[in-house]
Amino acid sequence: MKFKFWGVRGSIPTPGPQTVKYGGNTTCIEIRTNRNELIILDAGTGIHALAQTLLRDMPITAHIFITHTHWDHIQGLPFFLPIFFKNNRINLYGGQDPVTDENINRALSAQLQYSYFPIHEAQLKARIDYLTVRPGETVSVGSARITPIILNHPVLNFGYRVDCDGASLFFTGDFESPINIYQPEDDNYASYRGFLLEKHQEIIEAMQDVDALIVDSSYTDEEYATRLGWGHGTYRSGIKLASEANAKRLFLTHHEPTRTDADLDLIYRDLLEQHPRFADKLFIAREGLEVCF
Repeated sequence: MKFKFWGVRGSIPTPGPQTVKYGGNTTCIEIRTNRNELIILDAGTGIHALAQTLLRDMPITAHIFITHTHWDHIQGLPFFLPIFFKNNRINLYGGQDPVTDENINRALSAQLQYSYFPIHEAQLKARIDYLTVRPGETVSVGSARITPIILNHPVLNFGYRVDCDGASLFFTGDFESPINIYQPEDDNYASYRGFLLEKHQEIIEAMQDVDALIVDSSYTDEEYATRLGWGHGTYRSGIKLASEANAKRLFLTHHEPTRTDADLDLIYRDLLEQHPRFADKLFIAREGLEVCF
């Protein structure tokens, strides 16, 4: 198995001279099994560049797993070029939103409405199937097994564990470790704390011993202090997850959109100084970075 980053930015694309090294496209990760089965995690704007590499191999079958439907994770879907050519097959996986009761088909159909896009959904030529994933229910794609788990974010958000060819990775999508909403003097404080501890253990078990852990690390601790509840992690929380889960490699992604290449280089140096035992397994995700197991 191998994987490649096509988009590592959070919230909004950030092209420009200050994001050349790490990239300005929003979230998209390509996974290839040893049998060349194609699995894609999220369809941010990075999926457009990936799509252009697929044209020479058509017809293709692509399995796209969406963590959640915020714009930076789905905005590239209408620009995934294989959807415009017949004989391609696209399987789009995602959850059923408990608030709207909508399935993952909405992520594409809403963007193809008359007001937002020049091509109607009925004009797509590929076969597109929409499949609902549920927490803890493993999906098989050829030789790969993909297991979703719900992670905290201000919308239904799945983290995905992918096991294949004797290797494994886990991608959080967007994730903020939940905090206790009660004060210590409140009656519900202890029971809610127990619930959070149980959920945290479930998450660590889902990530346990993976070869690659890819986590939302949008903020520094100083930034997080003013962005509590926005649904994103920090560099420190990412390292904590990797340590507890015994992950072999940690990739920090979903870079805050104002973060320049120079900012990320500086943050990386500081993290290595603060956590020397991560020296050979800590990486800042960047577009084009490919990892083979």
